[in-house]
Amino acid sequence: MTDRKKYPIMYYTFVCMTGLLLSTFAVFWVHTLLWMFRGFVENREKAAKLAAGTHHLVIPDAHKQYRRFNRIHIFLHILVITSFLGLSLTGLPLKFSDQQWASFMMQFYGGASVAAIVHRICAVITFVYFSAALAMSVHFLFIRRDIPGNPIQRLFGPDSLCFNFRDIMDVIHMVKWFFHKGPKPTFERWTYWEKFDFVAVFWGMFAIGGSGLMLWFPQFFGLFLPGWAFNIATIVHSDEALLATGFIFTVHFFNTHGRPEKFPMDFVIFNGQIGKEEMIEERGDQWKRYEELGITEKYACKKTSGAVYEFLLKGFGFTAVSIGIGLMLLMILAFMSGGGH
Repeated sequence: MTDRKKYPIMYYTFVCMTGLLLSTFAVFWVHTLLWMFRGFVENREKAAKLAAGTHHLVIPDAHKQYRRFNRIHIFLHILVITSFLGLSLTGLPLKFSDQQWASFMMQFYGGASVAAIVHRICAVITFVYFSAALAMSVHFLFIRRDIPGNPIQRLFGPDSLCFNFRDIMDVIHMVKWFFHKGPKPTFERWTYWEKFDFVAVFWGMFAIGGSGLMLWFPQFFGLFLPGWAFNIATIVHSDEALLATGFIFTVHFFNTHGRPEKFPMDFVIFNGQIGKEEMIEERGDQWKRYEELGITEKYACKKTSGAVYEFLLKGFGFTAVSIGIGLMLLMILAFMSGGGH
């Protein structure tokens, strides 16, 4: 893949994938660092205002809980976490097979053959939640009755995870806030970084999922594909998986759990509930829209999640984040030692 004269297709595939990886990390890591620094400053400003008694107005029923995610969303996200960690735990030792920790992990699993079985089981789970996401998207666009408008209006409306013009303005306002040039934007139901996470799953499924199927069933795909296509699939699968793991374990973890106002964990994806004050502060435009439509109490939670449920799910969440951070550190160690294939 480094020989442009002999293997030009492999070479340019490698160059494109490397460019995609570096550019994605460059943009989002800068975004993360700027947000982290600005977030710390904002927290200090809030603490100073609170101490001086000049903090924001008191919100009635500030801690009242409202539903943000349904049970199906929570269940699918648990599938995402489980399958993604399984794929990472079994795939990264193969990517960095020259590392001592990779050999130890493979031995711990019982060998590469066992790891391959686990990897494929997690791949099947990935296809399950991806199919569910497609079905839910079709239902959202064409079937749901509580969302106004035709399919095109729904696709680009405030309840959709599809990018629209507003997201461009949100990015601009967010960057201004980073540099103290404007107030922090208040968002609608979905932020631009949440939409990117969702859309990235679709891109990842075609890149990682498609290449993974080729490598899983080479006899079938070899009936109508040339041999060099499997070399391309190996490069795409490896580099796209590296991009996904690096992005999730750094950018996504920070956006969701690591930013100063959420640290050490945002539990909303596990219980589906968000406090009124938090919703008004972070998703003020969504709250205003619901107030204008008179549907705020439609989403009010009748009861909060139980202590046992929160204990178990929080334990699961912290375990998942810890594993992800641990894998990220091993990846950094491998790159520093010049490892990786």
